[in-house]
Amino acid sequence: MYKNFFKPLFDIITAIIVLLLISPLLIIAIISLVIVNSGTPFFVQKRPGKNGRIFKIVKLKTMTDERGIDGELLPDAERLTLIGRIIRKTSLDEIPQLFNVLTGNMSLVGPRPLLPSYLELYSKEQARRHNVKPGITGWAQVNGRNSISWEKKFELDVWYVDHQSFLLDLKIVVLTFKKVFLSEGINTEGVATTKPFKGSL
Repeated sequence: MYKNFFKPLFDIITAIIVLLLISPLLIIAIISLVIVNSGTPFFVQKRPGKNGRIFKIVKLKTMTDERGIDGELLPDAERLTLIGRIIRKTSLDEIPQLFNVLTGNMSLVGPRPLLPSYLELYSKEQARRHNVKPGITGWAQVNGRNSISWEKKFELDVWYVDHQSFLLDLKIVVLTFKKVFLSEGINTEGVATTKPFKGSL
């Protein structure tokens, strides 16, 4: 009952409330990024959702498109702007995904939507993370986020798939606010974001 009715209802109501409450701050962030990124405040990318169905995720764009003399994008750390760093530290870059929640592609809580190229790299067990809608936050995000290995993240994602409930979702939301406030686990040590997944051994 919760997974099929109350969870989607909870998602929609909460997304609307949060968007209304945070809209002034979101507008300021968007205007700042328009200036820093030369008019491109949003980052749109294809991601796999429930059952691997591809959709477009929306985030605030925290990095520029600067390229080196070879034409390749510069490393993440060099493209991450000061404004982008602040926005990422406060997780404001994730807020536009509330529109993905409203359209039904995402949930507030669930495994994070990753790159489509990862689909063929998952083991059969890891692929079960796609049995539910992806979330803005999840069990892996409140248990290490980018500071733990990919294998551990997927283990936590699958655990969530098997144990999701209202109380667990509520716990994850509360812990997420705590993590954001303390800025825990935002980056992997030594890199600006996190290292790409290349498959499990």
